[in-house]
Amino acid sequence: MNINLALTLGGMMAILVGVILGYLIRWFLSISDRGSIEIEVKQLLLSAKEEAQKIIEDSDKKTKAREEELRREEKEEDLRLKKIEERLIKKETFLDNLQTDLHKETEQIKEKDKNNKDLRERILEEKKEIQRNLERIANLSTADAKEELIKDVEKRYEEDFLTRIQKLEADGKGRLHRVAQNILATSIQRLASSTAAELMTTVVSIPSDEIKGKIIGKEGRNIRAFERASGVEIIVDDTPGSIIISSFDPIRRQTAQIALEMLIADGRIQPAKIEEAVKKAEEEIGKTIKEKGEQAVYECGIFNLDPRIISILGRLHFRTSYGQNVLRHSIETAHIAGMIAEELNGDVAVAKAGALLHDIGKAVDHEVPGTHVEIGRRILQKFGVNQKIIQAMQSHHEEYPYETIEAIIVQTADAISGSRPGARRDSVENYIKRIENLEGIAKSFPSVEKAYALQAGREIRVFVNPEGITDMESKDLAREIALRIEQELKYPGEIKVTVIRESRVIEYAR
Repeated sequence: MNINLALTLGGMMAILVGVILGYLIRWFLSISDRGSIEIEVKQLLLSAKEEAQKIIEDSDKKTKAREEELRREEKEEDLRLKKIEERLIKKETFLDNLQTDLHKETEQIKEKDKNNKDLRERILEEKKEIQRNLERIANLSTADAKEELIKDVEKRYEEDFLTRIQKLEADGKGRLHRVAQNILATSIQRLASSTAAELMTTVVSIPSDEIKGKIIGKEGRNIRAFERASGVEIIVDDTPGSIIISSFDPIRRQTAQIALEMLIADGRIQPAKIEEAVKKAEEEIGKTIKEKGEQAVYECGIFNLDPRIISILGRLHFRTSYGQNVLRHSIETAHIAGMIAEELNGDVAVAKAGALLHDIGKAVDHEVPGTHVEIGRRILQKFGVNQKIIQAMQSHHEEYPYETIEAIIVQTADAISGSRPGARRDSVENYIKRIENLEGIAKSFPSVEKAYALQAGREIRVFVNPEGITDMESKDLAREIALRIEQELKYPGEIKVTVIRESRVIEYAR
């Protein structure tokens, strides 16, 4: 136990001694380090002072050099400014001298101008004095002397003047006549369209003669129904492969042709189908009328027309005048009018539009009272057409005075188009008017729904409303129509009047 205790105490003493020695050694080392740091600091301070002194010396040198440079630049700038000042002084002196010279010249000009005015006034006064002296000597005023001189010249050269004026008039008329001939001949030559007169019949091709029997029907039922619905006459003869549609009205002929072709393609030909086909054909004709009007306007280069005017214009495709197709005539007239207007420096657009629309009244002249010119004017005014175009179209039959050069051009172009050889046939127009009058008489009676002239005007078929007239009254109606025709129309042979009263009841089984 004692040994262990002694060892423990010995160890603790050794540790204590070691700690004390370590502390003493560290203290000694710290003292020695502090002395070396102070030495280093002193050295750094010394070197810093030396460097600062050097920097100050360098800065002083640079400052002195910069001051020398600035003094030199200042001297140079002063020298430059002195030179500029000298130049400005010289310029100012020059301008002062120039201003003085200008002032002197202005005064001289004013003096000369004053002298000129005085001289002019003296000259005018002397001229007036001379004129007064001359008038006093001649006992005539200036106006009287001039008049006497003119009279003397007129008397002396009157015959020469008249001869020359007559020559100028004759030469002028000849030249104008030749110019007019050249313009018209050139316009006609540039157009040179073909002419073709309209016929009263249309031929429809059929695939076989068996179709003829279907078209006629049992006891002629189908052909009668077709003629009643379309208003045309169907001629079925021995000619192979064709059936003839006859009517003076081209719209009816075209409608009947389309309806008949539909029925032939369908193969089922019966009264109900016939009426359905005729209605579809009428709708197709309405589309054709619109297309023809648009084609005519596009071909003539006329735009901004109301679509309703274009539709009315398209109806002229199915209208003839003295055998001439009115729409083709209108297009031809528009082209001629445009060429003439271009030669005469007229308004080409107005001339062409007036020429294209000059016969638009003929599209509805059988429905509206009045001449086709007056009807056309009302149509164009209703749809807001330019007044210049109306003035151009209204004078082509001299019903209205010529207000513009375009009106004369339209009248001339219309005459050229209508008077070309082969363009028109008077007999055809008279025939069509007689047929139209025949149908008009029948339609003027009450209870008449439709009236169709057939067989070249030798028969008139009248369809009446069965609810508005009895069978006995139908007989009286036929007699009254016949009497009216005898009184108002002139015609060869006789005309058969057929009044048709049909009652039809339709019911549907559902």
